[in-house]
Amino acid sequence: MPSARHHLPVAGGVIALLLTAACGTDAEGDETPAGDGDYPLTVEHAMGETEIPEVPETVVALDTTYLDSAIALEAEVIGRTDYADSGDIRDYLGEDGQTYAGDAEVVGTLEAPDLAAIAALEPDLILSAKVRHEDVYDQLDAIAPTVFSETTGATWKENHLLAGEALGRSDLAREQVDDYEERAAALGEEIAAANGGDMPTMTLARFAGEPTVRLYAPESYPGIIQADVGLGIPEEAPDAAEGEIAVNLSQEEILDLDADHIMVSTWDDGAGESEEKAQDFTGNPLWSQLEGEQHEVNDEVWVSSVSLPGANSVLDEIADLFDVQA
Repeated sequence: MPSARHHLPVAGGVIALLLTAACGTDAEGDETPAGDGDYPLTVEHAMGETEIPEVPETVVALDTTYLDSAIALEAEVIGRTDYADSGDIRDYLGEDGQTYAGDAEVVGTLEAPDLAAIAALEPDLILSAKVRHEDVYDQLDAIAPTVFSETTGATWKENHLLAGEALGRSDLAREQVDDYEERAAALGEEIAAANGGDMPTMTLARFAGEPTVRLYAPESYPGIIQADVGLGIPEEAPDAAEGEIAVNLSQEEILDLDADHIMVSTWDDGAGESEEKAQDFTGNPLWSQLEGEQHEVNDEVWVSSVSLPGANSVLDEIADLFDVQA
């Protein structure tokens, strides 16, 4: 059994499932979260400061991180960029995905949002990241108040809080992040208890159509979730280079993936190249020498989601894999 580089401490906590956000009532009689900020509201973000004159009712989200956050914060998403791998709202978003973004218009791709289509929607707020759309920030901000985080990925919790601030729902956003962290910690306690008090080690290997396999690092989105649960990293696992979220391993380095539990995800690139590379690796004789228990996991959830709803879905899958309560 691979030894652990560290067993991350798991804080005590009770799984919090109820959200107690302040609510208002719309014209149809449905309860919707009311803004918890004073308007006009000035939001500081990666591109400077943006004044939002009143509680935003409609949102355009140009990155899936913010699409997911807007849905979780119960905001009406009227525009979004297309997914790279499919057109439909992702399954892990459940009924909320359809309720708050099911009718959203697709306004181009992540790489090339359609500014004219966004302007035609007349949104109250636009959300994205500097790393994605810095070049068109001024045009977007001329359409509607626009708020950018610096990046996505490892800052997913902070980004959710930023979306909450911009939407006037900071209290709800903070509560949702706290609930997730308490849930992750409680799940870790369940796993440790089922494992005789010790936390197993885990790695995540991803096939993404490249000649290598990605071994995700602690600084990555799935690595942060792993740490929140308290699952250790094998001592022998190679470290990612500074600023990188994964180590790219060749077939000769397959054994570096080993852990008590090896999560394996494959990106749906639409052309079958990722699946082909996965078959190349798993057909290598070294793959059969891996000692850890292997689990196929949902790539959309574990890697592509990069959001709070996605993280909660990862916790669901971890609970199933370890046969403990979520």
